Amino acid sequence: MLVIPAIDLKDGRCVRLLKGEEGTETVFSQDPVAVAKNWEECGAQLIHVVDLDGAFSGKPGNFDLIEKIVKSVSCSVQVGGGIRDMETIEKYLEVGLDRVILGTAALQNPEFLTDASKRFRGQIALGIDTKNGRIAVKGWKEFVDLEAHSFLNGLKSAGISLVIHTDIDRDGTLRGINIDSVEEFVRNSPLPVIASGGISSIDDIEKLSSLTEEGLIGVILGKSIYTGKISLSEVIKRFSDFEPLRHKDTKMGSEF
Repeated sequence: MLVIPAIDLKDGRCVRLLKGEEGTETVFSQDPVAVAKNWEECGAQLIHVVDLDGAFSGKPGNFDLIEKIVKSVSCSVQVGGGIRDMETIEKYLEVGLDRVILGTAALQNPEFLTDASKRFRGQIALGIDTKNGRIAVKGWKEFVDLEAHSFLNGLKSAGISLVIHTDIDRDGTLRGINIDSVEEFVRNSPLPVIASGGISSIDDIEKLSSLTEEGLIGVILGKSIYTGKISLSEVIKRFSDFEPLRHKDTKMGSEF
């Protein structure tokens, strides 16, 4: 199972939000590039970057900084937040991002998701962020009239590589995971799943690792590694058993 550190960007800084709510950020670093290098030194094979400014505004807000992060590390990097058109996807992939994560645009326009997945095969992931079973969009400020499980049924034919699921109620709270919710989501997904939201201990990761046979391939860690509740290097050594997703010297577009 991949153990994936997160870097959430707001106003050029590395922050964490409480349940994704704007205005609740805690700043953990003024130098996100240094943070990325540190996570790679801890053994990260993949870094998960979220452009919070992009998520809230609907357009990239930290593109230059994200490009610097990508060029500063040799491990894989994926990005989400404010990616709403083909031009933005292409721009990110051209600077070396391994994967882009579509959320709002894909959920509001499934045809865009399908077209992007065909054009950039293996490099598109879908982010599904849920609260009480409902899917949130636009920086988690709005909800779409769609049940997560219903939407999952149509994913396989879209051609996307994986699904990243965030439990909004737990995200940034350090309350621990809702294992029943994660298990239900994973079992209902026809695609590999990366889980995020509330992971606060090795025990949480241990519980999640039991879902690998059901299709869980990774977990994203945020506040827990910034506060020191979890040692990233320790859990990577203990739980990571995947080969690196893709090194920068290999062909773009490979899949799991």
